[in-house]
Amino acid sequence: MHPTVHLLAADAPAQLLPARELMAFTLASHIILVPMGVALPFITLVMHYRGLRHNDATALLLARRWSAVMAVQFAIGVVTGTVLSFEFGLLWPGLMGKWGDVFGIGFGVEAWAFFLEAVLIAIYLYGWRRLKPRTHFLLGLPLPAAALLGAFGILAANSWMNTPQGFSLDSQGNPVDVDVWKAVFTPMFGPQYWHFVVAMLVTAGYVVAGVYAVGWLRGRRDRYHRLGFTVPFTIAAVATPVQFVLGDSIARQVFHKQPVKFAAMEIVWDTDTHVPEYLFGRLHPDGTVSGGIKIPQLDSILAGFSPDTKVTGLTSVPASDRPNATQATIAHWAFDTMVGIGTLLAVLALWYGLVWWRQRRLPRSKWFYRSAACAGVGSVVAVECGWITTEVGRQPWIVYQNMRVAEAVTSTRSATLWTMFGLVIVVYVFIFGAFLMVLLKMRDRWRLADELTDGRPVEAPEAVTPYGPRPPVPAGEARSPEDGGSPTSGGGGT
Repeated sequence: MHPTVHLLAADAPAQLLPARELMAFTLASHIILVPMGVALPFITLVMHYRGLRHNDATALLLARRWSAVMAVQFAIGVVTGTVLSFEFGLLWPGLMGKWGDVFGIGFGVEAWAFFLEAVLIAIYLYGWRRLKPRTHFLLGLPLPAAALLGAFGILAANSWMNTPQGFSLDSQGNPVDVDVWKAVFTPMFGPQYWHFVVAMLVTAGYVVAGVYAVGWLRGRRDRYHRLGFTVPFTIAAVATPVQFVLGDSIARQVFHKQPVKFAAMEIVWDTDTHVPEYLFGRLHPDGTVSGGIKIPQLDSILAGFSPDTKVTGLTSVPASDRPNATQATIAHWAFDTMVGIGTLLAVLALWYGLVWWRQRRLPRSKWFYRSAACAGVGSVVAVECGWITTEVGRQPWIVYQNMRVAEAVTSTRSATLWTMFGLVIVVYVFIFGAFLMVLLKMRDRWRLADELTDGRPVEAPEAVTPYGPRPPVPAGEARSPEDGGSPTSGGGGT
């Protein structure tokens, strides 16, 4: 290992590693839920609108069931999101103590959005069968806006950490003269925000569609499953090429605004032109790269549309101001994985679009539905990789070029932090296990309710739409859980 890397490891506080690991684990766990929290309300309302527009009981049933999933997911997200909020203050007091007045407005916006979304979800759930159809739908329309507002707050804070501005430093190095507008709308905010929002839409669409793709593969090819697949998959397929354009845009912004991070993402050691592109590969402390696929000049071409484009290398700054070789390799692999998954999703969306354009029907190939079932998991992995690229590529800075991570970490003993980390893992295993059990119980209950639909066509699993009075229940007849009966008397589909 390079002696500089040894020196950095020796100088780092003992608390740094457990604090990083704890933050990384909780953030990686929370990000699994974020796509559904941000984009599922929109997808649900699209299905809801279709149901009202065409008087489609199946579409309304899907929207109602998705709203129940949305509520359960939101409840879990409250727990994991609250943990992250506390960790900012508990693990990184140096960051919040010095810079909280500058970028804390983002967390304030997110908190207001959270409370607003909680109220709107409650109204939306309560409104089924209790409000007029049009009134209920209109009251649900602000839900996607509230979700986008929450994303706005978080991305404003994160983009400020990447490109901090909107303040001056006094003689002691403390921020003064804060300009809130500039602190929120930093150079990286626009590219990060729209890249993130569309990524959430793509991910949620493929995740929801993947559930019904699995049902299709298991022989459930009724209209309920076709519609449950088609609407979210179409939304995700349309958003996928948009995400490619936005991804290219944010990569160019990183190239111009954070050149050292870009060097880490592309494992570029020395500043030069005609820089090759490495697909994967490992960077060593001496600047050599092993493994991977080397494509001559491609990195310069991608960065500036010309092989003569100069790409800044990691050695353009002192070793203490850049990611080390291991961190650069992690950022590079995460970035390449994200791009690779995005490319495969684009091919899948193209397959879907061509079949629909030429034959006006869904693809019938089992391989298509197998790929669609995997697309949800793949898109979640891509989102995780995007955050790894963003955070690891910024090292060693917690506030780019203003505060190092080691300067912000807590003074709590490392042993205490490791104990806390272990407890958090146990709690999160329980939380996510309970979340999965609830979803599976809901699935089984809905599927049973569909199977108990006597004498009705498969195309309409629920004879009574989610609006209007409930039908009378004869004495002694078990009530469906859809109408408030016991779990043993009903349940339903996928």
